[in-house]
Amino acid sequence: MNNYSPAFHRHKSLKQEKNIMLPFSCYSPKLSLYILATCVILLMLLQIRSLHTVLPTSSSPLPSLSPSASWSLFQQWQNLVLNRTLAAASPVNCTQNPDSMNQKLRDSITFLPLKDLRFSNQPLDGHTWFMSSMYDTREEGEVQYQQFPSEPSKGRFLCLKGRDTHDGSWNYYALAWPEALPTNATLMKGLTFVSYNHYNYDNIWHGLSAVMPFVAWHRKNSCEKPTRWVLYHWGELRFKMGTWLNLLMEATFGQAPYIEEFNDVDDDQPVCFEKAVVMRHNEGGMSRERRMEVYDLMRCKARVYCNVSLDRRDSHERPDIGMTLLMRSGARSFRNETAVIGVFEKECKKVKGCRLMVAYSNNLTFCQQVKQMSLTDILISPHGAQLTNMFLMDRNSSVMEFYPKGWLKLAGVGQYVYHWIASWSGMRHRGEWRDPNGESCPYSDEDHRCMSFYKNGLLGYNETHFAEWARNVLNDVQTKRFEEEGTKNGTASMKTCDCN
Repeated sequence: MNNYSPAFHRHKSLKQEKNIMLPFSCYSPKLSLYILATCVILLMLLQIRSLHTVLPTSSSPLPSLSPSASWSLFQQWQNLVLNRTLAAASPVNCTQNPDSMNQKLRDSITFLPLKDLRFSNQPLDGHTWFMSSMYDTREEGEVQYQQFPSEPSKGRFLCLKGRDTHDGSWNYYALAWPEALPTNATLMKGLTFVSYNHYNYDNIWHGLSAVMPFVAWHRKNSCEKPTRWVLYHWGELRFKMGTWLNLLMEATFGQAPYIEEFNDVDDDQPVCFEKAVVMRHNEGGMSRERRMEVYDLMRCKARVYCNVSLDRRDSHERPDIGMTLLMRSGARSFRNETAVIGVFEKECKKVKGCRLMVAYSNNLTFCQQVKQMSLTDILISPHGAQLTNMFLMDRNSSVMEFYPKGWLKLAGVGQYVYHWIASWSGMRHRGEWRDPNGESCPYSDEDHRCMSFYKNGLLGYNETHFAEWARNVLNDVQTKRFEEEGTKNGTASMKTCDCN
């Protein structure tokens, strides 16, 4: 476990140190060769001239130079050329004072807005409006990220400035050489995770999507742990995670996440990081196999943290087939919960070893949710953030999802997020039921204003459809369970977690 204390080490004042003289010089080997060759040729020509005495003639009334005069002229010329050459080639004359050079590097640092308003209409396109001048490191099947210092950054540190929580264009970033950090900068030691979230850190689905790539980087890089987190939403600073997400990160990294608030830093004072990793594309670029490995790690760590068995065969509480109705209160809840529970309870009783469990996510602690999912083979729940808990079930578990009226046409691609996480975490999404009835919209069915009427609508039920759906899923799960027992190849046989 990392005993590094951010409270003790996080802020260290920048101390400017004198550096080794920078190797800048006007000296050029090629230029020296050219000058030397020219001197040799001129020397030969003047020596030949000095050996001949030219007598005066009618056509040449002026007397010729004597050999001694020619030789004297040559020596003067030679001394002049050599002195000029040595002066030009001298490194002392062309090398600048290292302190002066560092100051020039320091003065050349340009801070740019974290939120680039030029891309305000397309914030997630390309390389996003967050740190828009930077490009991610991309590796086949791996998470996209930026790391500082690194080869792409030419060894420069990431520096941030500003503490605005309302407008990301008033927060800034820049890169700086370690020996020429911005004036009055504070250098923060250790590894810093810098997270960009287009939504928020309170909703467990959106929060998990933002931090999951850091777990992927952690797993791939010798399980290195962060000293601190810096959280951004649209370039605006955020100072907390939701409780569920905070505890999941504590379980995963073995230490509570320290969220940097820059309390000891002035608004216009730069902060630079000894090592920083930036994520802004969620799971973008990751292969399905890599995503499943990361979800396996978080599932395993959460169970260890909550003292829940890693292997279903070691749990005396676990039924042969666990069916959980994970209910919501308020928006997108069932109008008649008793009737819905009755339908699934009836079908569960028909299958030997099946147990129906009813739970409300808002009444469960984090560890209670972890334990409930460890007992669940079939998760039944309306569309909503509580479905994020599905990755805490064993691989190949099943999910049944319910939508209110109007979602199919108006909710957009985001309505399929729990199809995606089911696939990414190794679960099996068994389809959905969409309520054909519900509140009426005063506009046409295609009008997007209707979504405000449908988004939080209540759910009805269809006894016949629900019973047949439950029966099919139960029969399939029972069949696979028999096959697993016959081959002794159960899906949950973890004994230890990665990154122990």
